[in-house]
Amino acid sequence: MRILIATDAWYPQVNGVVRTLSALAKAIEGFGATIDFLTPEGMPTVGLPSYPGIRLALPTPRKISNQIKLLRPDAIHIATEGPIGHFVRWHCRARRRPFTTSFHTRFADYAVARWPIPEEAIWSWLRWFHNAGRGTMAATPSLAEELSGRGFRSVMRWPRGVDSSLFRPRPKKDLGLKGPIFLTVGRLAVEKNLEAFLALDLPGSKVVVGEGPAREELVQRFPDAIFLGHKEGEELASIYASADVFVFPSRTDTFGLVLLEALSSGIPVAAIPSPATRDVVGSAPVAVLDEDLRAACLAALNLSHAACLDYAKTMTWEASAQCFLTNLTQSGVYPSREDFTGGGVSSQSTSSARFA
Repeated sequence: MRILIATDAWYPQVNGVVRTLSALAKAIEGFGATIDFLTPEGMPTVGLPSYPGIRLALPTPRKISNQIKLLRPDAIHIATEGPIGHFVRWHCRARRRPFTTSFHTRFADYAVARWPIPEEAIWSWLRWFHNAGRGTMAATPSLAEELSGRGFRSVMRWPRGVDSSLFRPRPKKDLGLKGPIFLTVGRLAVEKNLEAFLALDLPGSKVVVGEGPAREELVQRFPDAIFLGHKEGEELASIYASADVFVFPSRTDTFGLVLLEALSSGIPVAAIPSPATRDVVGSAPVAVLDEDLRAACLAALNLSHAACLDYAKTMTWEASAQCFLTNLTQSGVYPSREDFTGGGVSSQSTSSARFA
């Protein structure tokens, strides 16, 4: 089975969408499937003033159609609502070819935080975009419920996973900082609510890993915090394992892969009780969710590292890939299901098992 995934988010960007799609492509090979990506690579691009470092592709309908014809995919999935996603949507609609989509980013929340745009107008556009497909995949039960409530049709669950071979307990790296170490990892942008963490009066050190448009302002406003910049691979995994608590102040993330990476490293979580954090950690004794983020940070210091590891083991990219394939077949985008279910686990039961 050959799958084409259209995405406007791709390297050199480093975000949850790119990391999810990369991990999916690797895991899905174990089910006899391959993924080709249609990305901004090789296309002219334009920068976004509000998103330094991010550029949007400027494809043409002919270029998109030619690439799809060249790749000859068995199934098409659209991951983002940008220019590439729109032209692939147009291609499929014009040829009456079925496709699926996924909802990765709360674009309405992000746009309202930056521009004077009516929120409902953005949701109306998102409904128009996604409802043209056979189904929209959502990472968590609460997001799936919200999308259904907003008029999205055929919403399917698609959980995420973690690479436990990379993100694992290891000897603490000497960061030269006073402990305990409170760590956050992610894009430095206004929607991540990082001020809620950085303004806290906490013992030890506050460490931030990541880049983004808000970095310069945050560095100036919070000189006591340690900003390490972008990290990945073994270096990032080592920093996770050297922390005492992972802090997740975001209210807008649709999932938060960093939560699983921290738990897989044996690090407990302190977070604001947003729908995404409730779905990912539930009532498991691996996180403290509290509107009083300082109280959550201090309480998380007493959580069991072993419990974090046990919980993270239930989240695998193999299960995520299996669920993705089942969604394709159940939505009718690809007709044959038997070769890819790995024992007949449906997308509903796979997701429910991970978020029970």
